[in-house]
Amino acid sequence: MPRVRESFRLQSIQTIITVSFTLMTILVVIVVSLMLYNKFSKTAEENAHLNIQQIIEQVNYHLELYVKGMQDIYEVVEGQINDTPDISSPLLREQLTTLLHTREDLVSVGLFTPAGKLVLDIPDLEMRKNTMLEEQSWFESARSQPQKLSFSAPHIQNLYKGQYKWVVSLSRMIQYKDHGTIKEGILLVDANFRTIDELSRKVSLGKRGYAYIIDDLGNLVYHPQQQLIYAGLKYENMEPVLKYAYGSYTDKPTGEPRYITIRTVEPIKWKVVGVAYPDEIVTTKKDLNQFIFWFLLVVCAAVVVLAIFVSAKISQPLRRLEKSVQSVGQGDFSTPIHVSGAHEVVQLSKRFNFMLHRIRQLMDQIIHEQEAKRKSELDVLQSQINPHFLYNTLNSVVRLAEKGKKEEIVATITSLSKFFRISLSKGKNIITLEEELEHVRHYLIIQQIRFKNKFHYAIECEEEALACLTLKLILQPIVENAIHHGIEKMSDEGFIRITASLQEKRLVIKIADNGLGMTRQIMDQLLTGSVRSGGSGVGVKNVNERIRLYYGKNFGLSFESELEEGTTVTITMPAERNEAELQERGMS
Repeated sequence: MPRVRESFRLQSIQTIITVSFTLMTILVVIVVSLMLYNKFSKTAEENAHLNIQQIIEQVNYHLELYVKGMQDIYEVVEGQINDTPDISSPLLREQLTTLLHTREDLVSVGLFTPAGKLVLDIPDLEMRKNTMLEEQSWFESARSQPQKLSFSAPHIQNLYKGQYKWVVSLSRMIQYKDHGTIKEGILLVDANFRTIDELSRKVSLGKRGYAYIIDDLGNLVYHPQQQLIYAGLKYENMEPVLKYAYGSYTDKPTGEPRYITIRTVEPIKWKVVGVAYPDEIVTTKKDLNQFIFWFLLVVCAAVVVLAIFVSAKISQPLRRLEKSVQSVGQGDFSTPIHVSGAHEVVQLSKRFNFMLHRIRQLMDQIIHEQEAKRKSELDVLQSQINPHFLYNTLNSVVRLAEKGKKEEIVATITSLSKFFRISLSKGKNIITLEEELEHVRHYLIIQQIRFKNKFHYAIECEEEALACLTLKLILQPIVENAIHHGIEKMSDEGFIRITASLQEKRLVIKIADNGLGMTRQIMDQLLTGSVRSGGSGVGVKNVNERIRLYYGKNFGLSFESELEEGTTVTITMPAERNEAELQERGMS
């Protein structure tokens, strides 16, 4: 009963802390957010207007630079014409052609008499007929205001055949020399409208906002909807625009308010007009509303989480201890308990951690003992190979003695002694590949004598692989299996080839024979040690298990066999030459 009351009391304190802390924090956040919203929204609107004005100022600045550059080009052309003693001079044409090629935005240069007769044209193109030259705006402006450099509205150039470029024409009345006589003419320089178009298209005033350009008479020079240049001024409310040279105001031509910003391009008096929509200008305010809304949600969630965390801090050590005990009950002995909290909880956690440590020690000891037992069993399996082979070899020696074949007896006994000398290897389980190949070679010599040269063999090894370390007695059981299962029952002569090589930091040994071959079932039985039809199937299984035990499951034996064609056994091990590394594993 006291425990229930204590738990209820603890839960009540946790609830009070959570609710009071959450409400207080949320109230403060709401008050601060409202204050920041009013301040930021007003600042955002002011910054939006300022940004629009700066954008239009920038466009106006670049247009003034471009106009100034075109005026300079026009002055250069006029100066070259004035400095030339005769308008028909080839040098003048060459100079103007060079100038035309230096500027991509220059389209053509032309000189006409006040009556509209062509005097000079660069490039040299055939003029169209019926151009109504005298009625064109640039021509009329030059005649009516001879001292003023006129800029025309954008139009299609129709002076030359095959030329239909969108241009702005610069024109003025000038004087030129024709065979010593000073005459008056109208100098025309056509500039590609593309540069002005590109400068204007870069303007971004929200998703729907745009900028357009008008001349001092209110004619559209540029508009993002190009067709409006021909459609007239119905789309735009020009009356207030023409009254301003510089300024901003709000316009409502169609019921929807628009924020208008005007700047004048000097000296040609074009006006750059920026049009922006207030609902897009105050998008920042909408974004701020959304931000504050989500900010409040996140803060509320964070406050609730923080309040729960703080209020649960008292009972957290006991809950952690409970979870740890549950984990141990489910078999997880690897996670220690975090020692914190009250003194009693700390002492209990330390005792529990000590108990886990002792359990892990006992489990590791059991695993070590089982592994040692497994190694002992494998050593016993290994020792079973040698008595069987010795028995067969001595029987062969007896038969050779009965037949009086002394040389073969000597060869057999010599190979047998070297075979067992390498088998012992002073008690080491790890020998070099060169020693292992020598060991199996003596075994093959003995078996050749025993089976009366029923088979031949070849041993091939890369020079670099000879120094690699390998487990002892891994080749002899495989060769024995090849003789008994592959060659012994053949009517033809058998052949066994042993090759060793290094492949990507791995030692790969292949034992291939041309024997009867095996089915997949027999190959599987060899690895499980269940083959009983002669030979040492247990030995093959022993080799595979020893390699996998020492080097891991990625290494061991693999079989390839076809009936009546032969069998290839591949042994894969790491290519190691440092015996100290193997000793650290407990292999020798």
